[in-house]
Parts: sequence; structure tokens; C-alpha cells
Amino acid sequence: MLAFEDVHVAQGSFTLSADWNVERGAKVALIGGSGAGKSTLLSAVAGFLPVAKGKLRWETRALNDLEPAARPVTMLFQDHNLFGHLTVTQNVALGVSPSLKLNAAQETRIAQVLERVGLDGYGARRPAGLSGGQQSRVALARAMVRDRALWLLDEPFAALGPGLRQEMLALVSQMADAAGATVLMVTHDPDDAMRFADQTVFVADGIARAPVPTKALLADPPDALRAYLGT
Repeated sequence: MLAFEDVHVAQGSFTLSADWNVERGAKVALIGGSGAGKSTLLSAVAGFLPVAKGKLRWETRALNDLEPAARPVTMLFQDHNLFGHLTVTQNVALGVSPSLKLNAAQETRIAQVLERVGLDGYGARRPAGLSGGQQSRVALARAMVRDRALWLLDEPFAALGPGLRQEMLALVSQMADAAGATVLMVTHDPDDAMRFADQTVFVADGIARAPVPTKALLADPPDALRAYLGT
């Protein structure tokens, strides 16, 4: 379980609060306007921003004082963070070993994951030779090989067209279910939230509200969410 126990995160003059939890294996969307604090919340979970108040826990373990690399977290960003001078295999291998020194078992694992995300035979290519969707798959493969229990998605597929974005979200959902991972996904698109997430957190006015069933929230949104959605 991921728990926010009266958590407050400060970034400059902005403060975001959260006081709720999600069960292991849940897929949760974070929705709200630009600058509302969605990415701030993910950054706090990942360890890129400190918790100013409260406790952030994964299962029974407090995360507040752990360095990002020590947290059970992997993160997908919008720009994918691929290295152009490295091959697909090498970019994925960074999720296992920053030195790129792999043993036979690790090499096999990377090959298996590339096959699972539909990139079998692409290992020797470089990012410049890939489509946007293929680059997204490389980033997803790198996240998968890290074998972390908590996946944070900061709009990694926002630049893709609707059809390809749906395809990638379906792939992430399948992979997360197979791994038993918990997923927090930032999105501006209510349709993406509806397709991907059983629960949704609405972020506004410095508060990340407790998750509620996505269908129920979008069928009868509170006034602030209705204004954001333009309905």
C-alpha cells in the first residue's frame, strides 16, 4: 500500500497536501489543471522533492528520508530520457546497470522485456531511427527491467496521437497487472483516465483529493473539476 499521511510538499510558494492511500496493484489517475500539483506529487513519491510535513509510506516502510534510487519506484517521463548515442538495448540496460556491464542473466532479461513490448529485433537501433511510439516502448522496457513495485507515469504518451496513446496505455496496464505493480498516472485527458484507471485523484487548490472510482467521478464531477473539464 502507498500511503500519504498528512503529507505536505512545498515547491517555492506552492504547497500541495495529500492524506489518503491506495492499495497495492491499483491503477490511479491524477487529473487537474496545469500547475495544480500533479507532477509535484509524483516528484515527492520519487524522492525528487522533499516532504515538508507528514509521512510518505510504502507498505510499512517510510520513504521520506530515502534517496530516489533506494525507493521502490520507477518513473516514465514525457520526453522518455533516451540517450541518442546508445542503442535500444543499451538504453534499456541503464535500468539495470548504469555502467552497462551486464551478466548473461541480465542480458537475457532485457531481450525478454524488449520482446514483450514489441521491440524484438530492435536492440541494435538508436532512438533517432525509431518512431515516437517505439521510443515510448523503449522507455517502458527500461522501467520494467528495474523490477520496482511502484510505477509513476508523468504523461509519457502525451505527444502521441489518440490511437497510439490508447495502445501504449493498454500495454502499460497489461505489464503492470503482470508485475503486480501500483501505478500513478498524471493525465490531462479524462478519456485516458477512464480507460486506464479504476480510481482517480483530482488535484486542485493545493490539495490532491482522495482517490474515488473514476467512472463515478467523471459522471458527476465536483464543481472545480467540472470547470476544468469545461462541462
